[in-house]
Amino acid sequence: MFKWMQQLFSPPASQPAPSAQPGSATAEAPPPAPPPRPAAGTAPSGFGPSFDQRDDLNTVYHNWLFGTESDSALDLTAAETQVLDAVSAIVKSQQSGAALVRRMPGLIPQLLQSLRTDNFSGAQLSRTISSDLVLVAAVIRLANSSSLSYGTTITSVEHAVMLIGTEGLRHLITSVAFRPIIDMHSGHYTRALAPRIWDQCERCAVANRMLAEEMGIDPFEAFLAGLVQYVGLIVTLRIMDQADKDGTQLGSAMFCASLLRDARTLSCSIGREWHFPDTVVQAIAEQAGARKGVQVSPMGQLLAQSDYLAKVRILAEHGQADSTDPALFRGLSASAQACYHKLHAIPDELPDVAAAPLAQQ
Repeated sequence: MFKWMQQLFSPPASQPAPSAQPGSATAEAPPPAPPPRPAAGTAPSGFGPSFDQRDDLNTVYHNWLFGTESDSALDLTAAETQVLDAVSAIVKSQQSGAALVRRMPGLIPQLLQSLRTDNFSGAQLSRTISSDLVLVAAVIRLANSSSLSYGTTITSVEHAVMLIGTEGLRHLITSVAFRPIIDMHSGHYTRALAPRIWDQCERCAVANRMLAEEMGIDPFEAFLAGLVQYVGLIVTLRIMDQADKDGTQLGSAMFCASLLRDARTLSCSIGREWHFPDTVVQAIAEQAGARKGVQVSPMGQLLAQSDYLAKVRILAEHGQADSTDPALFRGLSASAQACYHKLHAIPDELPDVAAAPLAQQ
């Protein structure tokens, strides 16, 4: 899947790579070969929040996510054991992880292909987008964000397309392509947790993209890493629905730690099946095996920091963290702190996860 997307984002083979010109509708051509995979431990020391900072924040985040108390028990319930056994069996089996995730809607490749050309028609692109309610909502909401509309209400898809621009549309459409479809008739955990998890994924992806270049990391690969790191966790929600129909027996500290480890391993499996770059899969794997004092790759460090930033932002918005507490931002660079303040707008730029479903192939 990644190679296919990479081909869509690069210039057509029959045309020379366009030079960077002001106002060009086409993004710069990517380098002819991906950068070499960075060796573990090459990221700058002291980068980002400490292991203990992330660990403490994750406890608060998981309590909020599952609606459990701060002193939740360490012992596993019968339902938690059932879920962990089922997820572990999937990880260890030969079952395709990607088969558990919906395929990319047929409209998405058509749109991305249009965005490759030098002379794509904004009117034609708008008509294509208008055929999908989720994309219409996404484009209109993004265009109406304060940074783009300057107080003017945008109601036309064509006007919104002009404001967002080519690169903004690429990232928006990619995000919608990976967005999970939520059946509101599904169980408690899918209905309650999936929108929260996806909100966190999108904010993490945007933070990754914003901070990637200063670390010499490809912004689009960083964006994908943030977007798909929890795809395995979203897959497990159906298992939780079946094991605990009342939504009251899951969420202990031991359960969350074990579930996140195996779910990220499942995300890595899915990433490999989709032929994502090694740097993306490695970064997600490093989060699954994170231990105090163990150094990771630059992408892994970036992903850990962006994951932290997104969670702090979400918890602060829900009254679960004090955004004025300097301890929360210890170890973060000035650019990371600036990025944090921009993450508040992300939920308003994208449609609700439970909006009208995309057509599946």
